[in-house]
Amino acid sequence: MIPSSSSLLASHNVTIVGNGDQYVVLSHGFGSDQSVWKYVLPYLVNDYKVILYDLMGAGTTNPDDFSFNRYSSLHAYADDLLAILDELEIESCVYVGASVSGMVGCLASIERPEVFKKLVLLASSPRYLNDVGYYGGFNQEDLDQLYGDMKSNFKSWVTGFGPLAVGSGLESSAVQEFSGTFYSMRPDIALSVSKTIFQSDLRATLPLVTVPVHLLQTTKDMAVPFDVADYMLRHLGGWTTMEILNTEGHLPHLSDPNVVIPALLRCLSSS
Repeated sequence: MIPSSSSLLASHNVTIVGNGDQYVVLSHGFGSDQSVWKYVLPYLVNDYKVILYDLMGAGTTNPDDFSFNRYSSLHAYADDLLAILDELEIESCVYVGASVSGMVGCLASIERPEVFKKLVLLASSPRYLNDVGYYGGFNQEDLDQLYGDMKSNFKSWVTGFGPLAVGSGLESSAVQEFSGTFYSMRPDIALSVSKTIFQSDLRATLPLVTVPVHLLQTTKDMAVPFDVADYMLRHLGGWTTMEILNTEGHLPHLSDPNVVIPALLRCLSSS
């Protein structure tokens, strides 16, 4: 593994591992960090150079580097991604984004489509709130309750949210791992990031995504209903395909990697 001495790369804990000519970027979702890919990574390193990094605000990053104002928009995370790729002088990559990182990749690809050979979006959503003619999965009342619970007792909220997100019981190792990375976030940062994510509406940007996209969606996801994946399939601007994974939960790469790995390898190897 090759950690960088650059301050930008160091602040995001950027690591490059593996062999091969093609770069693959793995970007995690809210509440986790790059360790969420640990079961997937061994299946990529023989054929690809894999770039892992932590989104600013993750528990593995320095809270002092988090700007509440800057990261009030998902565009800031896309700017971070592009800055990392520029620093590494990477001109072409396949980007794999889980959850919110899916839309981060979409935004970055709109800005610099030539850098992204394709996007693989796992459990991603352009809007979590329901709207007229659109089912995102949440009402504003649901989200206000979520924010209130996070603010009043963050650790208790994570303990309850983990099993719902993963789709397993408290005793599940995946739930314990996800809860562990979530606990490590500073509560005020976690609350701010949750609002940025859940209040976002990036539906209008989907037609502007012109690079090829592979959508991966589980059969049941409390955060991203199938209707959302279907909406993305119909509204993304370039060639798009979707595979329904025979498993449940919002973090199948952590909870059921044996289902995710072959699907991901198919996405990476397809022309």
